[in-house]
Amino acid sequence: MKNTWKLKLRMILTSVLMFSIVYFLIMLVGAYLGISSWKLYFGASLLIAFLQYWFGPTLVKRSMKVRPLSEAEAPHIHQIVQELADAAGIPKPEIGLSEINIPNAFAYGRSSRSGHIAITRPILGLLDRDELKAVIGHEMGHIKHNDMIVTATVSVIPMICYYLAVSFLYSDNNNNGAGIIIGILGYVFYLVGQLLVLFISRTREYYADEASVEYGNRPAALVSALYKLSYGAANCSSQSISNASSNRAFFVNDINNAKNDVFEFRQIDFDNDGTISDDDLRRLAISDIKVSKKNGLMEIFSTHPDSLKRVKRLAELQ
Repeated sequence: MKNTWKLKLRMILTSVLMFSIVYFLIMLVGAYLGISSWKLYFGASLLIAFLQYWFGPTLVKRSMKVRPLSEAEAPHIHQIVQELADAAGIPKPEIGLSEINIPNAFAYGRSSRSGHIAITRPILGLLDRDELKAVIGHEMGHIKHNDMIVTATVSVIPMICYYLAVSFLYSDNNNNGAGIIIGILGYVFYLVGQLLVLFISRTREYYADEASVEYGNRPAALVSALYKLSYGAANCSSQSISNASSNRAFFVNDINNAKNDVFEFRQIDFDNDGTISDDDLRRLAISDIKVSKKNGLMEIFSTHPDSLKRVKRLAELQ
């Protein structure tokens, strides 16, 4: 198994920083309300973490309209998942079908022993077996790394900061401006928290890509799948994208950036056949890839790495 200590360290540091932020903000709110017990602040922070940890998978399942996918319905999917679980050395995850009209797949759960992998219905008619297996291998990597629960847990903190900021900024009772200060700090923490969540989300995607290759999938199959998924999302209605946007960090690719991703993939589809072949990746591996300043800036605000940077790394594994 590839060493993932950097990923684990980043997840730990991000979690500590995020919960330090929410602890500090709750402490300020407590002081504003005349409550000075540190035990209350600490308990409130732990309660927030526990609630998101415990109910996070259920919320994802409901919001993504996931139902169990039986082996009788899709024996080939169950076979693929079993093969990949054996390669990853973890129990076979539960398999679900998401009734979302966007071709994609995602993983969720509390740990590698209680993982779930869901595929959306449109992905079944879009990818061939190798591509589908590479995508499921990517999701298996998330489960193996236990990164999905960290992302789900810390992602709630910016929202808490945002709602506190709004509550205090527009409160009629500002207590000589103290409420406004708390509101401003809450909004600043919201922005910082969002950037931290996006950073850890992008980082974990690289490791999941590498895990898919480690489990026996061809890098070109995964890249070709990303190409097709981007194209599929780019052709979905804006309403479908908007409805699923809040959960886009769980997807294999950033559905909000699909049209730009398609443009980037076309640059490396050297034979223009709509797929990325092994030869395409070999050519890319020895090419000098430069991400534009615009795309580099956009990446900071994206849940996933820039497509060219991501594919470049996969090309080097070819």
